[in-house]
Amino acid sequence: MSFVITIGREYGSGGRYIAQELAKRLNVKFYDNDLLLQVAKDSGYSPEFVKENDEKKEIFLNGFISNGMIDPINIYSPSQNVSLATFDAIKKLADTESCVIVGRCSSYVLKERSNVLNVFITASMQNKVFRAITYYGVDAKVAEKVINKENKNRAKYFNFYTDDEWGKAASYDLCLSSDIGIEEVVDVIIEYAKKKKLI
Repeated sequence: MSFVITIGREYGSGGRYIAQELAKRLNVKFYDNDLLLQVAKDSGYSPEFVKENDEKKEIFLNGFISNGMIDPINIYSPSQNVSLATFDAIKKLADTESCVIVGRCSSYVLKERSNVLNVFITASMQNKVFRAITYYGVDAKVAEKVINKENKNRAKYFNFYTDDEWGKAASYDLCLSSDIGIEEVVDVIIEYAKKKKLI
């Protein structure tokens, strides 16, 4: 039976790298930016269009004016169309293969499935700042501000598309701090997955 491990993460926590290492150790595919290529393939949207509208939160456009009349049908924005196509792609992946998926509400999209482990990665602000400066090239003077802004945007996106709350412990199987070390976090996830008889 196939399995999926989803990784939600705070900016600067190293969650994406943890997901990569986890996929490597489990010998399964890792989906983050590669997921966008799958979305483009499945939806017919261009890769550029998908990338441009990925993980954005926008309000619904309630109707449009045609011949002076307002059509009551809800019209989705480009980013909403991409998000809905992304959720479909996530479900399709979960149906067909074992993998590790980063972000994009994947924990919520797959929450009813028994073959899924949902993980959230956090870290101390000190370590998030260090990673932002060292690996993402963020200016030290504004690193904390950038981190808070990125995490606020991630929360807005998740909370907009779900009836859940981003980062809330009860929404995940495991919430871990990467302060203990990347490899150590991967070890814990794998051990938990074994206990859950997922792998």
